Amino acid sequence: MLKIFLVDDSVFIRQRLTRLLAQVSDIEIVGEAAGASEATQMILRLKPDMVLLDLRLLGEGTGLDVLRAIKQINPAPTVIVLTNYPYYQKKCLDAGADFFFDKSTQFAEIVPVIEKRAKKIRRRRHPGFNHPHGRLMTSRTRLRKR
Repeated sequence: MLKIFLVDDSVFIRQRLTRLLAQVSDIEIVGEAAGASEATQMILRLKPDMVLLDLRLLGEGTGLDVLRAIKQINPAPTVIVLTNYPYYQKKCLDAGADFFFDKSTQFAEIVPVIEKRAKKIRRRRHPGFNHPHGRLMTSRTRLRKR
């Protein structure tokens, strides 16, 4: 199960992300925050596998501050920056963002990235998970001849 944390100042965007991610199997949204300090504290405590992060947040601090702080965690979560500020792409990638998407034009493009990451986590946590139909294979699993 891929644990995801949402960080956006807009409750509407967080709800939209929750609805969008409902179609992805093997994920769990473990928390959400609207401000930088709240987000950083919760991420450090919950240790999600992935963080979806906006740059503009409520209160003091920015998503870039959150990004820099959480990339110090070992192991650091995968961070997807999803924002309306595409001119910050290089700065975010240099600070450790794994992916950067423009919220106004690429919102739905995060789904394949998350699905791929969830599959990778599943394989890492369940090494026998390599069946082409997505079922867990163990030494006791037998394939039937057709």
